Amino acid sequence: MLPEGFGEVAEKLRRSTVQVLSGHRSSSGSGSGIIWDANGTVITNAHVAREAHVQVELWDGRSLSGEVVARDAYADLVKLRLRTSNLPVPPWRESTSLRTGELAIAVGNPLGFVGAMTTGVVHGTGPIRGLGRRPWVHAAIRLAPGNSGGPLADASGRVIGVNTMVVAGGLALAIPSERVVRFLERGSRPSLGIAIRPVKEGLLVLQVNPNSAAEQASLMIGDLLVGLTSDDLSEAIENAAGSVLKLQFRRGGRRIRREVSVVVPWPRREAA
Repeated sequence: MLPEGFGEVAEKLRRSTVQVLSGHRSSSGSGSGIIWDANGTVITNAHVAREAHVQVELWDGRSLSGEVVARDAYADLVKLRLRTSNLPVPPWRESTSLRTGELAIAVGNPLGFVGAMTTGVVHGTGPIRGLGRRPWVHAAIRLAPGNSGGPLADASGRVIGVNTMVVAGGLALAIPSERVVRFLERGSRPSLGIAIRPVKEGLLVLQVNPNSAAEQASLMIGDLLVGLTSDDLSEAIENAAGSVLKLQFRRGGRRIRREVSVVVPWPRREAA
């Protein structure tokens, strides 16, 4: 049974959720985002906002340009800045206070349905086997493409995480709210400009961004980084900021290991 006042809670969450469009509208990728402060800060996933500028559509139909001012590819978080103010902001709650079985609410734009809401229950918090040491909020809740970057909230409408992915068995994973706060305090991390997926033998390169450090070092989609986990890679990149990082990889199914030297850039600072 849904708690009293649930309709009002859901409506406030919808008004604090935006649609994020990357690329031209006719061929754009679509995701969601969360208004984090009234003066135009929006949080979404790094895999949703891949470009320096995206279009952000608000609940009232306004379409605004969003500028990426901070990015952490490892945490899969991006901070967008909108040139506007007086936006509706949801409260947030630390995920460490969650209890298994609590009501969870997800709002987003799945499959083109703007402002869609689903409910489920919190399954737990903490790392997931095969995804490294990062903590997650796990929820038994239905997500679909387009939900990424949107809020996962409790029964009172407090944001407890940023919806990110669905794993085997249909369990939804969200980045904990306190990690979002830490990201906002810290800003961008150094990045190689790649998207990776953990596999049995290492990290499979799924994407290489144009003009990135990885492209300049001639890394390619399909290369297999060996001898490290995603957590190991994140730590190595951070420690190597401003210098050279040497990585071992395999290419084209061959068992021969190669070595590549990647110049790790300093993280881009947010404009004042």
